[in-house]
Amino acid sequence: MQEAAAPKAAAAPQSTTIQDAVASKVIEGPVNPYSYNPKNTEGHTDADLRATLEGLGPVAIEWYQHVMTLSNPFFEGRVPASRGSVIAGEYVEFYFKQYGLEPAFPVPALDPAAPAPMAQVAASVEGAAAQPESPSPHPEWTRWRQSFDLAGAGPKLVRSDVAWSDSSAPAPSSALARGKDYSVLGNSATGKFSGPVVFAGYAIEDGRDGYTSFGASDDFSGRAVMFLRYEPLDPEGRSRWADRRFSPSAAVSPKMDSVAARKASAIIMVNPPEARDGKRNLETSETSRFGARLDIPVIQMSMEEADRFVKSADPQGRTLLDLRKLADNGAIRPTNFKESVTVSIDTELTDGVIQTDNIGAVLRGKGKLADEWVIVGAHYDHVGFGYYGADPSNRGVLHPGADDNASGTGAMLCTAKALTEFYRSKDAPDELRSVLFMAFSAEEVGLDGSDHWTKHPTLKNDQVQAMINLDMVGRMRNDELAIGGTGTAKEFMNHLRPIFDASGLTIRADPSGRGPSDHASFYRAGIPVLFLFTGSHGDYHKPTDRGYTVNPQGAAKVVSLTETLAKMLATMPTKLEFASTDSTATAGRRSGSKVRLGVSPGYGNDGVEGVKVDAVSAETAASDAGIKMGDLLIGWNGTILTGPGDMMERLREHNPGDVVKIRLKREGAEQTVEVKLRASKAE
Repeated sequence: MQEAAAPKAAAAPQSTTIQDAVASKVIEGPVNPYSYNPKNTEGHTDADLRATLEGLGPVAIEWYQHVMTLSNPFFEGRVPASRGSVIAGEYVEFYFKQYGLEPAFPVPALDPAAPAPMAQVAASVEGAAAQPESPSPHPEWTRWRQSFDLAGAGPKLVRSDVAWSDSSAPAPSSALARGKDYSVLGNSATGKFSGPVVFAGYAIEDGRDGYTSFGASDDFSGRAVMFLRYEPLDPEGRSRWADRRFSPSAAVSPKMDSVAARKASAIIMVNPPEARDGKRNLETSETSRFGARLDIPVIQMSMEEADRFVKSADPQGRTLLDLRKLADNGAIRPTNFKESVTVSIDTELTDGVIQTDNIGAVLRGKGKLADEWVIVGAHYDHVGFGYYGADPSNRGVLHPGADDNASGTGAMLCTAKALTEFYRSKDAPDELRSVLFMAFSAEEVGLDGSDHWTKHPTLKNDQVQAMINLDMVGRMRNDELAIGGTGTAKEFMNHLRPIFDASGLTIRADPSGRGPSDHASFYRAGIPVLFLFTGSHGDYHKPTDRGYTVNPQGAAKVVSLTETLAKMLATMPTKLEFASTDSTATAGRRSGSKVRLGVSPGYGNDGVEGVKVDAVSAETAASDAGIKMGDLLIGWNGTILTGPGDMMERLREHNPGDVVKIRLKREGAEQTVEVKLRASKAE
């Protein structure tokens, strides 16, 4: 082929990069790959990441590598039982083996397949450190993982088929497309249904001014029930019962319960057409855990498909909007659609229980203190794609979880390495407590991993000196650090103050042992705790919590302080005596708002809408109002409260001194309390 003539060179575009001052060059000729080694010349300001990290020291380098690895999108946000979470657990286990630590857990009694002894496990890892020759006082501890079932994580859809047909029509409708025409909701059972449908309006049992969607003797046996989401709307499509969004009457879970109680054979939820504040899209099994699992199939049908169905099925030929307007005015009771128009639903879901693991390793002590323990822990899970514990607007988007809590996991691993080297050095004293290192799973869904260990412990409480928790330690600013739990042992501060004074840091010592992290589980069990935390920020539980946003220099200081605290706890001759701090006021964290309520919310409480109160801090707005542990917060100033993320969003709208009305459910009865919000930090 004849070579084409070279086109006339176009004018080079104007560069706006850092290399503007350097002219482009093309140097033709051979390049020796063994000697080619360009050097920066004056005028070049290329970032030298290597020099920066080497200047921060080996701990900062290793910690940063842990954070960048665990927050990589390959780990899928480390939601419990996901592939990414499993790999993250393997990553932690790998380093425990590299440090030459011992497994921390026994084989479960019902597990017939015992793993190989520790020496064989370690030998199978290339380059693993040599194990101590002394026999372990716990030879039954041969597992790195403590597995536990996590209920409330939400069922997973295996398969589904939905169709509707009109036997009187010449061309009955074909099967519906999942994700476009319908979705299976998270509280659905595995099951099959085929039969006629009844329309039940908004399915509200007892609304305002005597409003109800039901008759006195409704029995939906053998029928699917179609109902509208939310609550009666005005002509503009806004709620008739709330100034902002919707009132608690719009909650889906009570509607489902009311329909199921009337012996429905299946449930079909539909978003009401032309609702100004309502959703138009379909939910998924992950985003729609509307209460406890029912024993019948439950789906959502798209508004468009539901309108087509209604036009064929309604005896009067009305549209979905026509029926909505009748329901808005309370002018319709459950109405049977044509017997000739039927729906078939076939669903299969998992049981909603998943298995996940705490990862644990032992650093053996020596002397008379060897059978006493210090626990150093951090949770390695995060919120995955944001289907719980995150801003609803980010659902379906990967949340890397660099600061929360790849940072704490990395700090725990760095501490494990440092303490292992110290324990095996000539500088180690003859009396040392043993150390249990743990990476907890399922912290984000309600402290489930740490709670499981405290309820199924491998140690007795009186063997444990204290627990150190590392959660969100990757964003140190101005050399400042918060440490909670400083009042959880008698005269704790007398031991801690010299270490704090020598740290070179500004330390905010909070006496409380409570808070929304794993140390709270140990505090509830009567164990002294210390909780290290570098502070909240705008990337908390958001997709922007990425590895490049952390502070390796500050993290190295956290690791150094943690190592010093652990050494003190491991070597002090006296046993700490637990002290309750329940009467002590605590500062809030993580909300990013001017005010705080003072409750620790649970994430994963059987999928019930609202905010389950796991704990109430003393001297807070919540304690002032009489809110108690175990309450379910379901309404906020007359509007529905969907979950912890919604509550955090509401708090960000308020200022100190604002009074809000919170509707709550306690022991099955509902009540409303007035809450005067306090500032999130002391002025």
